[in-house]
Amino acid sequence: QVQLVESGGGLVQAGGSLRLSCAASGRTFSSYAMSWFRQAPGKEREFVAGFRRRGDMTSYADSVKGRFTISRDNAKKTVYLQMNSLKPEDTAVYYCGTGPALATMREASGYIYWGQGTRVTVSS
Repeated sequence: QVQLVESGGGLVQAGGSLRLSCAASGRTFSSYAMSWFRQAPGKEREFVAGFRRRGDMTSYADSVKGRFTISRDNAKKTVYLQMNSLKPEDTAVYYCGTGPALATMREASGYIYWGQGTRVTVSS
């Protein structure tokens, strides 16, 4: 079993920055993808950024490329999402997830474990 706990969300003005953290505990799997997703009201959960299975390669959604950076501290079992130049359309609940993601890491269905989410609100 894997437990994921997100933190770092909040209210920020457009153009501001936030850093989200996702702390993992329990049995973790190096062969799993680890990613951030977000879900805005009335919308489906969408991929934001993640680490591919079995390696350090990263992937980003086009909407956040150049503004967001995913990183991790393996010793702390923590994954971070640095979010810069935030826009109102980035407003959502942000979730971290981990799972085999065999088909594609961009689909939420490929993830088994999820955190409870942390809310990010960007005001204009």
